[in-house]
Amino acid sequence: MSKFVIPTALKELRFHLSQTGEASVPLRKFLTSNYANLKTSTNAQIPILIRESYGVPPSLTARFEKGREVKSQLEGLDEKGIADALNALLKN
Repeated sequence: MSKFVIPTALKELRFHLSQTGEASVPLRKFLTSNYANLKTSTNAQIPILIRESYGVPPSLTARFEKGREVKSQLEGLDEKGIADALNALLKN
């Protein structure tokens, strides 16, 4: 069973991170270990975008039905904190 419950209203997940920034290391590790699980949770129907840019603080944006977006800053969180932030964001 998946540890992420994906709501039907979710249309897209976007992860923003820096390629070299220390603040993005936990998010890179999280994505490395959880990307396949996330893709399986969405039945490969929902785009999971990973946007890398120099100097960008790590964040997560979820786009729901009717264009509603919810953004969560992930700076300072460890891998478990990122998983908790993702689950909290998916409950919106």
